Amino acid sequence: MNPKLENPVKLLTAASVLCLTLCANAAMAQQELLPAQSEIVFVSKQMGVPVEGRFRKFDAQISFDPAKPERSKIVFSVDLGSAWLGAPEVDAELPKPVWFNVAKFPQASFSATAVRRAGPGKFEMQGPLSIKGASQTILVPVQLSQTGTVTTAVGSFTLKRLAFRIGDNEWADTSMVADEVQVRFKLALNGVAKL
Repeated sequence: MNPKLENPVKLLTAASVLCLTLCANAAMAQQELLPAQSEIVFVSKQMGVPVEGRFRKFDAQISFDPAKPERSKIVFSVDLGSAWLGAPEVDAELPKPVWFNVAKFPQASFSATAVRRAGPGKFEMQGPLSIKGASQTILVPVQLSQTGTVTTAVGSFTLKRLAFRIGDNEWADTSMVADEVQVRFKLALNGVAKL
C-alpha cells in the first residue's frame, strides 16, 4: 500500500469504528421509561384480605440489548412517598417511620447486576433491592413484548416486608399484615432493539 494512503486509511477505519460505537451508544442512551404507560403495583394481605396499592412515581435508567442481555445496565428507583392505597387515612400513615420512613429513606432502588435470557421474549434480572436501608438480592422474571416502537416489560416478584422493616412494632404481627408482599409491574420503554 502507498505509505501516503496508509495513515488516511487507518484514520478513516478508526473514525468508522468510533462512529459505529457512538451510534450504538446513542441508541442505547435513547431508551427511556414511559411513565404514563407504566405501573408498579403491590399487593399485601391484611387479616387475610388482599389489599392493592401502587407507587405513582418511579424512574429507570436503562441500557438493554435483547441480543446481548448480559451487557445490560438497568437501575430502577421508586419514590416511596408516592405509595398509594386509596384510603386517605392509610395513605397518610405510609410515609411515617413505622412503614416507609420517607423522611430518612425517600427512595427504594433495584439494580440489575446480572441479566440473562430465559426463553423467547423472557429474561431474568438479578440484583439488590434496597428499601429503608436494608438490601436483599432478588431474582425478577420479565416477559417482553413489542408494539411499534414501544417495548412492554411485565413481571412480578414476592418480597418479605419484615426483611426491610416495613411495618415495625405492633405491625410486625403477621396475623394483621402478612409478611409476603407481591410486587407486579408493567413498564413501557422506548428505544429497545427488536426482540
